[in-house]
Amino acid sequence: MGAIRVIWDGGEASVEAAPGATVGEVLGRAGAPDRLIGARVDGQLKGLMDPAGPAIEMHGISTESEDGLFLLRHSSAHIMATAIQELYPDTKFAIGPPIQDGFYYDIHSSRAFTPEDVESIERKMRGIIAQKMPFERIEVSRLEAIERFSDSNDIYKVEILEGLADDVVTYYVNGPFTDLCRGPHAPSTGSLNAKAFKLLQVAGAYWRGDEKRPMLQRIYGTTWATPEDLAKYLDRLEQAKLRDHRKLGKELDLFSVHDEGGAGLIFWHPKGGRIRTAVEDYWRNAHLNGGYEIVYTPHVGKSTLWEISGHLDFYKENMYAPIEIEGQEYYLKPMNCPFHILIYQTGLRSYRDLPFRWAELGTVYRYERSGVLHGLLRVRGFTQDDAHLFCRPDQMPDEIDRVLGFCLDMLRAFGFENFEIFLSTRPAKSVGDPSQWESAESALRDTLVRRGLGFSVDEGGGAFYGPKIDIKIKDALDREWQCSTIQFDFNLPERFNLTYIGEDGKEHRPYMIHRALLGSLERFFGVLIEHYAGVFPAWLAPMQVSVIPVSEQNLEYAALVQNELKAAGVRVDILSRNEKIGAKIRDGEKSKVPYMLVVGARDAEAGTVCVRGHGGKDLGAMARADFVKKVVAEIESHQ
Repeated sequence: MGAIRVIWDGGEASVEAAPGATVGEVLGRAGAPDRLIGARVDGQLKGLMDPAGPAIEMHGISTESEDGLFLLRHSSAHIMATAIQELYPDTKFAIGPPIQDGFYYDIHSSRAFTPEDVESIERKMRGIIAQKMPFERIEVSRLEAIERFSDSNDIYKVEILEGLADDVVTYYVNGPFTDLCRGPHAPSTGSLNAKAFKLLQVAGAYWRGDEKRPMLQRIYGTTWATPEDLAKYLDRLEQAKLRDHRKLGKELDLFSVHDEGGAGLIFWHPKGGRIRTAVEDYWRNAHLNGGYEIVYTPHVGKSTLWEISGHLDFYKENMYAPIEIEGQEYYLKPMNCPFHILIYQTGLRSYRDLPFRWAELGTVYRYERSGVLHGLLRVRGFTQDDAHLFCRPDQMPDEIDRVLGFCLDMLRAFGFENFEIFLSTRPAKSVGDPSQWESAESALRDTLVRRGLGFSVDEGGGAFYGPKIDIKIKDALDREWQCSTIQFDFNLPERFNLTYIGEDGKEHRPYMIHRALLGSLERFFGVLIEHYAGVFPAWLAPMQVSVIPVSEQNLEYAALVQNELKAAGVRVDILSRNEKIGAKIRDGEKSKVPYMLVVGARDAEAGTVCVRGHGGKDLGAMARADFVKKVVAEIESHQ
């Protein structure tokens, strides 16, 4: 096989490997430590039992790394299936992949699994881990595998195999369990720490995500390198439950969803509407100050528009059924871009006119299956903070730099400072001239480098119509959320024959860039709720100040304080119910208002207010005018 450079944390060696040698054999020959459970071989993740193949470089991995956790989690799914098979032999197994932070397995059983059953499966898994069963990789022809799984009546595995084009497939065996699987896996069940995994929940999942197919039971679990890491993760899960936007949305009276109104359609309540207004006002002002123009477009469009754009060819399954009006079919818009193109086409455009930066808070409608709808995060009707840039090729680098900076400034304004950035490049199947792709990718890459932003490259991960930058924000629990995208489009300008007259008097094709910053107002609102746990900063809070009179005799002074704050543009109410002061303060805490002002007879005489911040922070007595200045300055710093 030739010499292989073997690298691991703390060591390096160059070794000759025999043809057919496994990854484990090569690592052993290099003197790598036994704690390694796999390797990246010329970039490809492999387990110790996998063939090393022709290779130049091998990087050993340990359980603490992301790759190591992937192997542990993949193997955890098989260990769980082994336990289920032993406890409930009639079970049929579908798929069991590793996922972010864990794993799951979809199973078909006549038994509805209970929490007690899950505990039994966990105990059995610990016994399987203690047995240190090796994972054996077996390579067979696809036809042999079909015969093998047909004999055991594994209908889901047979269906998967019948849909493959591969002549050769692999399955993995650990003890009594055999599973069709590409791998890779940890060396044995004993690679897992029996105290570092936990089964989390049982949910329903349609086979292959098709609601017309059988409903399976999906058991989720999580695996970590150490018990300490598991404990931290479980704590984050508890924190996430407390921050769940659906729970807080109901408690704080922000929004609702109604079956009578339609699944996946959001009803914004007055308090949620106040937050949305604050978000929209900031968004509009930032865009106008940033050189954008605001446009508005209809909610429906004729079918011919969606035929030209290609949506009826490539996106129809995500569009609502057509509406027939006077013999013509109309569709609810799934995207705003064709409408902005129609605005572009209303006049002859000169090179002097460009660039155009057109932004819209445009409500769009997309059909999502009911099984994937999830509060504000996955809906059927949402308002996209959309913009489209039309520019000359020579303007493109500056426009990319400008829009990227604008995007990051917008996200930071809402309290997000940590980002994961991805550059997606040209896929195998694409439209547009290769030189266009090259210049666009270079502009995206150069901007990221110039701004000193770390990023990952997703080679071939761009859309067929252009490369893109995706930005994921990290929230208070370090969870990633996809919000922002900057996307080139070489397709729609061609389909709609967009042109501008160049300095040479000839027609030229403009570059078109799609851009979303927040993604959608609904989803971003859900992220904001969970990021802040409902405790919004003053500029976003639906109610910014609550005035709490000590008794009914202080209502007149409370009203004076309220009126002064209202006159300064502050959202303020009075907690005037005839209750004890402690009960009123608890109500203010529950509503998560940023500031509570307790006022009594002495305050009325002195012209002061006793200020309490959310969370029991006693900020002491302040003159009314001083507090008004303080809260107004805090609010205006984000406007």
